[in-house]
Amino acid sequence: MESDKQFLDYVIKALVDNPNDVKINRTVDEMGVLMTLDVNPADMGKIIGRSGNTAKAIRTLLRVVGMKNNARVNLKINEPAGGVGPTVTRETRASKTVDEAMADLKI
Repeated sequence: MESDKQFLDYVIKALVDNPNDVKINRTVDEMGVLMTLDVNPADMGKIIGRSGNTAKAIRTLLRVVGMKNNARVNLKINEPAGGVGPTVTRETRASKTVDEAMADLKI
């Protein structure tokens, strides 16, 4: 197993509750190495992290591992089938509340 794939496997399995569901596909082309990650839908939040920070950190570390091997490494995290769709953020909730309040005022 390639060192970048081993590294990703180790990190992801340490983060998730369902390590047996982790699948990593590694392909190489003229653009570099592409790692494609599939995890249990219940573990997506752990991999993405708040505001995507965990995913960004994993990608950064993968690039460092790639640099050591003179390769450009990218990570694609596959959305689970039947994904939940867009998440309702605090801003979205706030704007709806303001719109509802304006409608209540009938201005």
